[in-house]
Amino acid sequence: MHRSFALVIHGGAGVIEREQLSAEEEAAIRADLDAALDVGHAVLAVGGSALDAVEAAVAALEELPRFNAGKGSVYNAVGRHELDASIMEGHTRRAGAVAGVETIRNPVKLARAVMEHSPHVMMISAGAEQFADTHAGIERVANAWFATDTR
Repeated sequence: MHRSFALVIHGGAGVIEREQLSAEEEAAIRADLDAALDVGHAVLAVGGSALDAVEAAVAALEELPRFNAGKGSVYNAVGRHELDASIMEGHTRRAGAVAGVETIRNPVKLARAVMEHSPHVMMISAGAEQFADTHAGIERVANAWFATDTR
C-alpha cells in the first residue's frame, strides 16, 4: 500500500530579501531546507509518525546556522539568545511549548517532552531548563553555542 504524505517547513521568522542574497547564499539556504525536509521525509517513509517527522525536521533546522531556530538565533536586547519552540499533535490536541530557554540545544525536543511528560502545555525560562534536566536526550549547551558570525 502506498501512503502519500506532505511535509512543509519554513526557515524561521523574519525576512531575508532575495535581492540581498548572492546566488550561492540562496542555493545554500535551499539546500539546508531540503536537508531538513529529507530528515522528516525519512521518518515518514519508514512509517514513522507525523509527530516524529515534525520533531526531526525542526531539530534539523535548529542545527543549521542559516536559520533563527537554534544555531544562528538572533540576539535579545542584552546580547543573549532566548529560544522558543512548540509542537502539537492535531488529532489528540496535545501540545507542548517552551519559551525563553537559553541552553537547550534543540528546544523542539523539550517542547515535546513538555507535551508528553508533564501536565503543562508551556514552560518558560529557568523552569523549562530545570525540567530539561529531568529528561534524558535533552542536550544543554552554553548560550554562546547559538552564536554565528552572521548574527
